[in-house]
Amino acid sequence: MSVWQEVVSTVQQEFSDIPDVSDLTRIVLRLTMAIVLGGILGYERETRGMAAGLRTHMLVALGAAMFVMVPAQAGMDVADMSRVLQGVIAGIGFLGAGAIIKLRNEHEIRGLTTAASIWLTAAIGIAAGMGREATAVLSTLMALVILSMLRRFSLHRDMMLERAKDQAAADKAE
Repeated sequence: MSVWQEVVSTVQQEFSDIPDVSDLTRIVLRLTMAIVLGGILGYERETRGMAAGLRTHMLVALGAAMFVMVPAQAGMDVADMSRVLQGVIAGIGFLGAGAIIKLRNEHEIRGLTTAASIWLTAAIGIAAGMGREATAVLSTLMALVILSMLRRFSLHRDMMLERAKDQAAADKAE
């Protein structure tokens, strides 16, 4: 066997973890689903001017999907998968903590929603990686409702609080 034949044989063996086209299709579909769904949430965060945006959410979802797909492909028992999930969830917690900023005012904290969206994006990536695409899509849609629609209620509440403060200041000045 020549050196080149040996190299080709070794490369073929290294890629033998994908035995057929259906497995390749499944892998591509799951990873793509994780990336797209993470990107949807990341886009929403980025349009709001948050530090963790499109790329961060896409990478979190992709990484979470990989962390569950690789052990499953290697034949890990479902019961043992819980340790993998615990590690992913804890690791994402540290990443989300980086998005949280406490301002000078002790009652004003920013980034909690972005941290929560990073955490949820990991869960969506896990769902996509485990072949639970419907769960991943529904979770993404629900998250969009929470992030987009309910934001309007928060803005209205903040506006009402500001008016109440202004009124209290005006009453006090009289």
